[in-house]
Amino acid sequence: MLKVRKVNPNNDYTLFVELSDGRTGIFDVKPYLEKGVFKQLQDKNYFKQVKPFFCGIIWPDEQDLSADTIAYELKEVEIA
Repeated sequence: MLKVRKVNPNNDYTLFVELSDGRTGIFDVKPYLEKGVFKQLQDKNYFKQVKPFFCGIIWPDEQDLSADTIAYELKEVEIA
């Protein structure tokens, strides 16, 4: 089962993500910011409170994204 191992928020509403299969990359949250419960993520201080949770990621008020969604939209980057 695919899991998010690490997540680090960036100032441009993207997340640097490390997945359990070894892939790393950038996940762009901007397309979600105008949708329903995700509007709260527009607050940069709140956005930065993201953390891994079960297989995906979650924010304090329970907005969440699955590892599968993240993997599908991930722009892979290599760690040097």
